Amino acid sequence: MTREQAWELLCEYTKSENLRKHALAVEACMRAYARKFGEDEEKWAVTALLHDFDYEIHPQAPDHPVKGETILAERGVDEEIRRAILSHATYTGVSRETLLEKTLFACDELAGFIIAVALVKPNRSLAEVDARSVRKKMKDKAFARSVSREDIIRAAQELGVDLDEHIEFCARAMQERAADLGLEGKA
Repeated sequence: MTREQAWELLCEYTKSENLRKHALAVEACMRAYARKFGEDEEKWAVTALLHDFDYEIHPQAPDHPVKGETILAERGVDEEIRRAILSHATYTGVSRETLLEKTLFACDELAGFIIAVALVKPNRSLAEVDARSVRKKMKDKAFARSVSREDIIRAAQELGVDLDEHIEFCARAMQERAADLGLEGKA
């Protein structure tokens, strides 16, 4: 499946602009890591775009992503991508073994949290987000309370990267896509 086909599939099932932007944010992080690790950028982008494609039709665990995986299989999506998508939800029981799986898990919650931090910055800009500001907001349990801080920390450990470096890396990757994410800042 190409990136364009993945985007079309995402848009077919996902009408929420915010959820589409989340997929784009995760894609930005995943592409950057694919380049860093010398992996297939297209495959990693497709995985990122499709990881939550079924969330609007299956918002409850374990339906998401389990029922979505069936749809992806019917659409001919590669088994490696489908397994990574299943493994990004801890409750599926699918362990994260490959670099693709570990990276998707590491980028998913963090990308959402970085967006939340950018939205409360004075200029609503990703350029204002760094590891220090993210770590400060992680301590505030009332802020973006649906984002699991434990998953963010555990994911960086599973990926074998320092948490602050991981945050900076993802923030920079997302900054390159700030216009697509609507977070380039106020004029």
